[in-house]
Amino acid sequence: MSNGERALPTSEEVTSWLTERRNWGRWGDDDSRGAVNLITDEKRLAAFGLVEQARVVSISREYPKNPGPTNPVPAQHFLRQNVRPPDGGSVVDYYGFIFHGHTHTHLDALCHVWDKNGAWQGRDPAEFITGDGVTYADVTAWDTGIITRGVLLDVPRHRGTDYVTTDRPVHGWELEEIAEAQGSSVGSGDALLVYSGREAYQADHPNQFLGDAGSTTPGLHASCLPFVRDNDVSLLGWDMMDAKPNDYDYPWAMHGVIYAYGVPLLDNALLQPLAEACAEQGRYEFLLIISPLRVPGGTGSPVNPLAIF
Repeated sequence: MSNGERALPTSEEVTSWLTERRNWGRWGDDDSRGAVNLITDEKRLAAFGLVEQARVVSISREYPKNPGPTNPVPAQHFLRQNVRPPDGGSVVDYYGFIFHGHTHTHLDALCHVWDKNGAWQGRDPAEFITGDGVTYADVTAWDTGIITRGVLLDVPRHRGTDYVTTDRPVHGWELEEIAEAQGSSVGSGDALLVYSGREAYQADHPNQFLGDAGSTTPGLHASCLPFVRDNDVSLLGWDMMDAKPNDYDYPWAMHGVIYAYGVPLLDNALLQPLAEACAEQGRYEFLLIISPLRVPGGTGSPVNPLAIF
């Protein structure tokens, strides 16, 4: 369906989604877990029940240490070899990186971003950001992991294309259509994963870095905000992230789910292998396990999420 067949939301509508439908205070004024609170014990137990074959699919990209046009700030990896008498030794690693951005697969904590109305729960960023880390809503809010039912919506498969394009971002009504066509339900506490075909897109655009400031890039349009909120998803994972530029007076098209709804983001997920596995299995639901590093004051964490069928 082309964008022209549906009316795009107005600025007033987008503002209402990010203000009038906030989850601030829903789980208490000091809450740092956000929509992950929707993952109840019953939800986790039901998710474990989805495992039938013990097929495991990693949806993490490789550690991005190789420089190139799509990785202008590569991560660091150095080795040190040690001697241990008699006649032994060891080798140890140093890792150095800034994981936020468009190269690492990572989890965003609820302190990560904000707009003119404040961060999660309306907090003023000046009150919780220090040189040593944040003092509110850091990644340790999920130190026991995020374990729930995952649902993948495969946009290229539904469109009959290889990938999402800049002139045709993913819209909220399309997510509804894909879920219906796949026979997939998306409900309270589910992790929503949206596959847009990043690997095929980058194969055709080998010199485009998706994180370039001011660039035009494919991804999810702000019209997807109600789908996330209406279905009370606990986490949004994606491979191509916010469509840029957006036509609204907000820094991002979709990152607002963090500070408005308390929904963490799984950025830069490697979803092509998962989409292939879902098609082979004939189902788009699975057990999803995400275990962030326990970094007090951390704004997120690199992760290796596992989807298990």
